[in-house]
Amino acid sequence: MNVFLTGASSGIGEALARHYAASGANLGLFARREAELDRIAAAAAPAQVAVYAGDVRDAAALARAGADFLQRFGTPDVVIANAGVSRGTVTDFAEDMPAFAEVLDTNVLGIVHAFQPFIAAMRKARHGTLVGIASIAGFRGIPGSGAYSASKAAAIAYLESLRVELSGSGIAVVTVCPGYIATPMTEGNPYRMPFLMRPDAAARRIADAIARRRRFYVLPWQMALVGRVLRVLPRPIYDRALARVKVKPRRPG
Repeated sequence: MNVFLTGASSGIGEALARHYAASGANLGLFARREAELDRIAAAAAPAQVAVYAGDVRDAAALARAGADFLQRFGTPDVVIANAGVSRGTVTDFAEDMPAFAEVLDTNVLGIVHAFQPFIAAMRKARHGTLVGIASIAGFRGIPGSGAYSASKAAAIAYLESLRVELSGSGIAVVTVCPGYIATPMTEGNPYRMPFLMRPDAAARRIADAIARRRRFYVLPWQMALVGRVLRVLPRPIYDRALARVKVKPRRPG
C-alpha cells in the first residue's frame, strides 16, 4: 500500500503514520518539522518512508513532494490531508488577521494542495482514496474560534464537492470529523473536552473508515451523536448555550 500523509510530525498525523508503517505501507510524510519527520521515519523501519519538509500553504512544495512520491512508489492508494492549525481568534483585533489567514489557508487550501498532485494518476489508475481531516468544529460556529470553525466548515463543503466531482472515477473521498483528540493542538484548551481520545485509538478508527471508504465519518461515536444535535439545534437556543462558554486563548499571528 502507498500512503501520502500531511501533518505527519505529531498528533493524529504521527499516529496514522505509525499505524500504516506497522502494516508495511510505503509512506510519504509531509510536515514543517523535518527533525520530527526523521524521528518518525526512523521508528517506522522496515517500512519504506520518504520525508518531505514543507508547509501545506505552499502548493509548489507539495507538487514537488507529490512528483517525487509518484516516481518512488507509484500511484498512492491513500492520500490523507491531515495538516491543520488551531488559533483562538477575535475579529475585533487587527493583530488577529494574520492568524485568520494562517488557519484558513492551512486548513482549507492545504487540503487542495495535498490532493492536486495525485488526482491525475489516481484517475488513470481508477483507484485510490482521498481523505480530508475536518472536525466537528465545522458543524457550527464556536465563539473565539471563528477562523477554525470557518476553516473546518469550508473543508467539509469542499470535500463533499470533490466527492461528487469524482463520482464514477474510481476515486473515493472520505471526510473525517474528529471530536477531541489528545494532541498538542488541544492540550492548551481551557475548557472541558468530552470523550477525549488518544491519538493511536483515533488512528485505528480513521484507518478503518478509510478502508471502508466511508463518505463521512465522525469519531468517537458519542461525538457523532453530539454533532447531530448541534446541526439541528435552533439558532436562538444555540446562541444562548454558547454565549458564556470559555473560549480558546488568542494567539495572534
